[in-house]
Amino acid sequence: MSSHGRALPGEPDEPAEARRPAADRPGALPLVDLDVDLSSHELLRRAHVLDALGSDWDPVAALRGEEAAYELLYSGLSAEQQRVYDELVSAGVLPRRGGGHAAA
Repeated sequence: MSSHGRALPGEPDEPAEARRPAADRPGALPLVDLDVDLSSHELLRRAHVLDALGSDWDPVAALRGEEAAYELLYSGLSAEQQRVYDELVSAGVLPRRGGGHAAA
């Protein structure tokens, strides 16, 4: 029981009536479906993102830069680091890159 003398939901001394789903309680209002169309908001969000990126943003160059960063991140690994890297790749935690080994 809570420190204020009221049982918290799910506690053993909570009244059985309170354990029933809200829709099954006497006097409960019927459930209604609520549909919200966010497609216009999504279009506005995308327009703002593209505007923030600017007209000179090159997604291919960005992807190449990201690939180069991954190659650099996994380059020069010690034997132990390479072993852990290979385990993570074989477990599916990291994606297989190149020949399956981190760059030397």
